[in-house]
Amino acid sequence: MRYAPVALVLSALAALTASAGQSATPEVLDPRAAALEAQGKIALANGDLDRATDGFEAALAISPGSAVLVMDLADVARHQAMPGKALHYYRAVLARDPANLEALSGEGQALAQKGAFDKAKRNLARLEAICGDGCPPARSLASVITTAQASGVQASVTPAAAHVVSADTPGSGVVNN
Repeated sequence: MRYAPVALVLSALAALTASAGQSATPEVLDPRAAALEAQGKIALANGDLDRATDGFEAALAISPGSAVLVMDLADVARHQAMPGKALHYYRAVLARDPANLEALSGEGQALAQKGAFDKAKRNLARLEAICGDGCPPARSLASVITTAQASGVQASVTPAAAHVVSADTPGSGVVNN
């Protein structure tokens, strides 16, 4: 009984310390990388995708492994209509931090851009399970899925008719793509 108050305080302290370890700490960029990222974001906002890519890649050289910068590159890839490249970047971030809400949302948006709506909806379900349907990443992904489906985005699948045997040389068996 004498040690009950001390034990209570120590157990509360241990629980508080353990829960603090579970929260994500915000990523702090090197000031030079932050300046390059800012330049990249301005270029992206102005539609200069090459300059945005250059800024983000230069910042990544200063702060290698930065999840923020990798996701910036993924955003540029999505703006360039290169969802496969964007998926690569988002998945690199998710490999390090599977609960990264922005990366989950971005991956889902790139999947929707490709026309993979079922996979995008799985990401939306994961987001809603983690943060609820009212969190900004979930709302953003739901909006992109709805817009992409309404605009008739189709999965990029090469039809079988695209592989035609060449008529130049009969019986040659050459396939033109």
